[in-house]
Amino acid sequence: MNCIFCKIAEKSIFKEIVFENEGFMAFNDIHPKAPQHVLIIPKAHIASVKELDEEGEKMAGRMIGIARRIAEKVGMAGYKLIFNVGPEAGQTVEHLHLHCIGGWESPPAKVEV
Repeated sequence: MNCIFCKIAEKSIFKEIVFENEGFMAFNDIHPKAPQHVLIIPKAHIASVKELDEEGEKMAGRMIGIARRIAEKVGMAGYKLIFNVGPEAGQTVEHLHLHCIGGWESPPAKVEV
């Protein structure tokens, strides 16, 4: 498999790890969209939210809990949690991941659509 997140989880590619336990890992995004931008991944390869079964939905809930603990630990007063699903939504790596984005001193600028 040629999945970059699997290689990071296997530690064959070095990334500074923000969080790790038996099933999950978190590290800083290489292209941050905010002062703090952490990615939370399962160590097992799952391509997308589209592939989650009932057990996978529980796993996604655990990812949200990990994101909350990371945000508290690094002092994010407010943050965004984002799962991009499919390339049309901006998913560039086909491995389930949750973006935890924050660290603004004031609310981020609102974008008119």
